[in-house]
Amino acid sequence: MLKKALLVALPLLYAAPLYASHPLITDDTGTQGTGRFQLELNSEFIDDEDGDLEVTGGEVAAVLSYGLSDNIDLVVGLPWMWYDVKAGGATLVDDNGIGDLSLEVKWRFFEYEDHGLSIALKPEVTFPTGDEDNGPGNGKVSGGSSLIVSKEGILGRLHLNLGYMRNEYGLEEDDLFLHNDIWHASFAGEINLTADITAVGNIGVETNPEKDAEEDPVFFIGGLIYSVTEDFDVDAGVKWGLNDAETDRAFLAGIAARF
Repeated sequence: MLKKALLVALPLLYAAPLYASHPLITDDTGTQGTGRFQLELNSEFIDDEDGDLEVTGGEVAAVLSYGLSDNIDLVVGLPWMWYDVKAGGATLVDDNGIGDLSLEVKWRFFEYEDHGLSIALKPEVTFPTGDEDNGPGNGKVSGGSSLIVSKEGILGRLHLNLGYMRNEYGLEEDDLFLHNDIWHASFAGEINLTADITAVGNIGVETNPEKDAEEDPVFFIGGLIYSVTEDFDVDAGVKWGLNDAETDRAFLAGIAARF
């Protein structure tokens, strides 16, 4: 029963990192510019049910981006997670802790300014700072990469992500139950409602980390980004699971400051 409870919590424990233009999961090709920083504090609060099992929890991630050049960013992120799994009202698992530290490099290597088209590559490495025994960490160094395509138009922007992550696990039990190879595909759109308010939508699919799962999780996100100033944003959104493999619902909120 305990292992089943932890598998139900997988949508949270192995969720996509909150390192894109929040509340989007799909990243864009934008970079900070040489010598510029961006600090983000992003959060996700989930509620999921699977038969008599109920999972609640969340994640808060601090993400720091630094512009190595006009088209290259170095991005460091560290999440803190908590989750509670109940069956028939009885608590089976109640835990929290930091997740694995991630290090990314976003390189925008192609730009066609006349058509607003740009392409970037984002390799990523995660380090085992989380506790694999209680869920938030893999237990070993893992890595992957994403291809990012962005198209800017008069009314807004479109983004496409194709990604791959190779997860290595420190526990034999995780190797037995979980996939090492995780694929991701997602599409997002942004519409400028006003000079300061942007409406966003996001749909995507990712490999289910559970080996004996019958389907891969599919999600949809809707939200708003409000630019308080040119260098400070606040955002909020709602994420819905489009099938049983994805978390039923989640509330997303974040802030971003550039300096």
